[in-house]
Amino acid sequence: MTTSSHATSSHVTASKTVGTEAGDARITWHEAEQARLVLALSHGAGGGIEARDLRAIAALLPEHGVTVALVEQPWRVAGKKVAPAPKTLDTGWRGVWPALAAPGLPAVSGGRSAGARVACRTATELGAAAVLALSFPLHPPGRPEKSRAGELLGAGVPTLVVQGGNDPFGKPAEFPEGEYELVEVPGADHGFAVPKRAEIGQEDAVAIITRAVVGWTVSLG
Repeated sequence: MTTSSHATSSHVTASKTVGTEAGDARITWHEAEQARLVLALSHGAGGGIEARDLRAIAALLPEHGVTVALVEQPWRVAGKKVAPAPKTLDTGWRGVWPALAAPGLPAVSGGRSAGARVACRTATELGAAAVLALSFPLHPPGRPEKSRAGELLGAGVPTLVVQGGNDPFGKPAEFPEGEYELVEVPGADHGFAVPKRAEIGQEDAVAIITRAVVGWTVSLG
């Protein structure tokens, strides 16, 4: 296990490598001075923790008493281009979870896209306090019959979905009724990018995401 850290203007960022049965994962901590929650977020199958929503949440949430842990799955740490099967992703998340829960605070499990699916599938088993699902891939693009709604509905803990209004993996109107909250980012795609002629700008889109997450974490206590 290796660890490195450096100070930023609002919080300390520390990076730690954690061994799992799927290989080495990496956690980048964005620590709140007086944390009341830990929010663990992983990336999707097509990108890493540099995604705009993950970066924005990690930058803002520590100011609101939430330590954010951005998790890179073993396949990303190993430099691979293609994500493994869901079962392997779950194995990696299980392996890193003890380190995420180590501060002794309620731990929220989350991620974007494939990472959101992992969080939903494993939430009850791992004892997560809640789930944050960013750009939940309700179905493959153009294949609504291949629904993954069961994963979302089966999370078993308080869940917030933040979804782009024009996400080809599932628009907000396509989501089934259930015990979760859903916030729409108007006009945004799967990566929360909005077109130049959209009703909101890119900064507005990011602000909708961060406001929703801040308010939701406050409601968790």
